[in-house]
Amino acid sequence: MSDQFKSGFAALIGRPNVGKSTLMNRLIGQKIAITSNKPQTTRNRIQTVYTSKEGQIVFVDTPGIHKAKNRLGDYMVDIAHRSLSEVDVILWLVEPSNFIGAGEQHILEQLRKVNLPVILVINKIDTVKKEELFGFIDTYRREMDFAEIVPVSALKNDNTGELINCIMKYLPYGPAFYDEDTITDQPQRQIVAELIREKALRCLDEEIPHGIAVTIEKMKWRGRIVDIDATIICERESHKGIIIGKQGAMLKKIGSSARRDVEELLESKVNLQLWVKVKKDWRDSDFLLKNFGYNPADSE
Repeated sequence: MSDQFKSGFAALIGRPNVGKSTLMNRLIGQKIAITSNKPQTTRNRIQTVYTSKEGQIVFVDTPGIHKAKNRLGDYMVDIAHRSLSEVDVILWLVEPSNFIGAGEQHILEQLRKVNLPVILVINKIDTVKKEELFGFIDTYRREMDFAEIVPVSALKNDNTGELINCIMKYLPYGPAFYDEDTITDQPQRQIVAELIREKALRCLDEEIPHGIAVTIEKMKWRGRIVDIDATIICERESHKGIIIGKQGAMLKKIGSSARRDVEELLESKVNLQLWVKVKKDWRDSDFLLKNFGYNPADSE
């Protein structure tokens, strides 16, 4: 790699449904759903990697900046803020609008405190007339001094190359962090497993200790539908009965609750099948911990 090679980190932030997943998949050139505004993904921060001859951009997904309503919310916001202080450039994704709502105002407040270049990315420009765009750009320009303002359509792949060029401008020169074949440091299956696990814990409330894990046995795309088979692992037979519930009611509840989030994450329809297995004292087994996607060293 040449002396002119650049490498650095870019945080992608924005409210739900602004098209973060679509943009990320488009920039990376592969279907990797790494953006979710759900607290379940905060445990393992996800990174995806774009590499070209000019340089390498490591995209960092943040848990979403919002007004915290509880301690979990505080934790998420703290992670998001820390992510913002550990990157070289911030991409703020918004929809084309002349109105800046309360959620966007809150993000603006946080961005004004950060001493980093912020690139405003106006997505979904395919949904508006070209001449309207200048008004939207002007609305945001008045709010903050952005390093760049880049209008894109992630869906139509419009102007995404220009966005990559803009990000590269703000990265330092240096060697790559990952080899050129790396696209993400976290499997999509692991993110889906986390979503199911959190829903299980929430539905089960305090009935079951936190001794459950989730493994994904199958994840297969059929056009716009994803077939997923997942197993909830628990430590005792008595727990298995509670997780399944009367006539399978609890398992059904966990499944439908998780499916909504997984569909949002994958931006596809999901056919989710859940099973329950007992693995006695799996939390004390390094082999099983690693098998279920947990690295004991990470939690110390």
